[in-house]
Amino acid sequence: MNETVPGIMEGMDRQIEQAVCDKDTMSSTSVGMSDLSDEILLCILRHVPVCDLLTNVANVCQKLHTLCYDKTLLTNVRLSEEYQADDQLVRHTLKLLANHVQSLSLNSCYWLSGSTLDQLARCKGVTHLDVTGCRLTSLCLSRLLSSLSSLRSLAFDVRPCFNSALLSSEAVDSLSRLTELRQTLFTPSYGVVPCCAQLRKLMLQFDIPDVTREGVGVCCQLMVGQSSVPHYEQLEEFTARLAPGEVNQTLLLLYLAVFSVHIPKHLRVFLVSVPGPNPAHWPAAPSLAQSLGRRGDLVALQLPRTWLDPLSLKRALEGNSPKHLSFSRCPALWPQVFQSLLNGGVRDAAQLISLNLSGINHVPYSECRSVEDQLVAGTMSQVATACSNIKHLNLMHTHYHHECLPGLDGETHLCASLGRFKQLRSLTLPACALSDGINTNHTSARSNPAPSLLFQGLKKAPRVGIQNYKPDSEPSLGGDSTSGLVLLIAGCRFLDTFELIGPGFASALPRLEPCTRASVEPRGMCAWARGVGDAHLAALEALPRLCRLTLAGLPGVLKGTGLIQLTRQCRDLRVLSLANLGSLKTMNYTAALLETLKQCTQLQELSCHRLQRLCLISRSGTFDSLATETFMEQCCQVVMCHMFMGGTLVACRTLQKSLLDRFSAERSALSVVIYPLQHEDLPSVIRGIPLTLLDRITLFQSHVAQPPHLSPM
Repeated sequence: MNETVPGIMEGMDRQIEQAVCDKDTMSSTSVGMSDLSDEILLCILRHVPVCDLLTNVANVCQKLHTLCYDKTLLTNVRLSEEYQADDQLVRHTLKLLANHVQSLSLNSCYWLSGSTLDQLARCKGVTHLDVTGCRLTSLCLSRLLSSLSSLRSLAFDVRPCFNSALLSSEAVDSLSRLTELRQTLFTPSYGVVPCCAQLRKLMLQFDIPDVTREGVGVCCQLMVGQSSVPHYEQLEEFTARLAPGEVNQTLLLLYLAVFSVHIPKHLRVFLVSVPGPNPAHWPAAPSLAQSLGRRGDLVALQLPRTWLDPLSLKRALEGNSPKHLSFSRCPALWPQVFQSLLNGGVRDAAQLISLNLSGINHVPYSECRSVEDQLVAGTMSQVATACSNIKHLNLMHTHYHHECLPGLDGETHLCASLGRFKQLRSLTLPACALSDGINTNHTSARSNPAPSLLFQGLKKAPRVGIQNYKPDSEPSLGGDSTSGLVLLIAGCRFLDTFELIGPGFASALPRLEPCTRASVEPRGMCAWARGVGDAHLAALEALPRLCRLTLAGLPGVLKGTGLIQLTRQCRDLRVLSLANLGSLKTMNYTAALLETLKQCTQLQELSCHRLQRLCLISRSGTFDSLATETFMEQCCQVVMCHMFMGGTLVACRTLQKSLLDRFSAERSALSVVIYPLQHEDLPSVIRGIPLTLLDRITLFQSHVAQPPHLSPM
């Protein structure tokens, strides 16, 4: 690698040479790297991976050596996605960093060995350390804590082998000075929380299975001698994100038991995400809400649907100016949310940055159901006016059916209302929200919603007899009109992340599917979503900043031609996630997808020459072993190849072993999982995937408007 750097630098010199022409003499001057100011060079060097920065670039010349060791580059260092860095390179880099770094993240460096992690003890000045996802033993953790006396923030995994009794007295002393702690729990435990008396921020992720790989139930009874009840006296922020399972919910309630006795007086962030339709009840939630309302400094709030009633929510928001609010799958709170935001229920609604309303107006479907709760464009316009600084908005699993009847003035389109969120950076919408059409079989007359329902953000579509929608029938929608979407794009010029999710979509992987299926209606129940097709995808080309795009559950996208047009203009697209486009069990957009990928020169997740992570999931698809090996050979930066589809278990295991044997030596971070999607042992296989890859890529889920510390991003 060292030999290539001088050539690279010379190439950069040639690329930035330019003719500086004088109008009279037409003379020219060459400008090279050495002629650039230090400020410009530092801006360039910030984009160079730190391993390359210190081991390669710093050796080019004395000027670059000095700049590479500038404190602005080495004070805060992230090695999290340096997949090409093996143990030897990381150890060498840590040696060079030792006297400079203060904040160091090895989050998700799952491939590093224990001996490499021991080298972290060299970095005596580190105050913030993140080793989440690393294979850290209790003894190794003890050695690190004993050496890093300045440590104030720690993030690590609590695995089944964790034993707090192995921590030395020096390690416990370091823990007593921590102000921030993040624990990812793979076993029922308090971890190191009982040792941390001065915590201000506590972030927890629960990922404990209900049953072990051997089929034995996991017990969540914690002995008092193993872990005393934490105090939380100084706590300001508490966040918890749970994977499905009863054990996770039981352990969460144990962590929260102290809140029933005493609520920390400085608490201003409380975020708890529990999957599934019926989270375990927490009796102390109303008291917490009342306490948060009294203080007036609430920053972020998310609670499971069974923990809050409208009155408690009103008390929690009164007098506060929150920045992050999430009411995902909380239909009982829908009216109160709008009353608080639009009727003075918060002190300053303009402070709100992130709002998650996914599934908030969801009412379970039945076979003969035809009346749907919908978003109201006028109400969303009011929200846009009151909450003028919202940057992240999630409306997944909601509904909007635009009505434009002959002879009547058409109502304001929801997209026009959303276009008033001028600061919006990321947005998740249900597919039907983009449709301009009307299905006369569903709606034959318009009626003005009652004022109270309008204020709540809901309206009822009029019932005309009993309608039964047939998924295979062609809806009488308004064709491929994109006038609504055009209004959205015109208003949201800074949008860089867009997720469009069909109302019946749920991931096929078993980890989250039971919880997700319980909160969405069957595929095909919403006819308006079928009116969203290739023309709408093509219209997205007007978003020049778009870098992350998710499209899922869109039956109206038949050929995929819109993807080609989109990617010709959105040249910065880095992440592309596609699922269930077109008809079920039929992929008619293969040709368009292949042409699309040729346009995606910056793509990092899916397929291109810069590809690092690939995930393919198909109930009916199969794989070609030779083509897969050729793909891995040509895409030399791929470190994640996950494929869940058809094929026998033997064929899957053979290909997986072949890829690992052939490429592991040169790709230390390589993660290959190939397994039949319908196999009964798939849940246990998924459990073995590094959590960061599982949450960010393998599991198809929304990443928009997720509160701080809860997002898989």
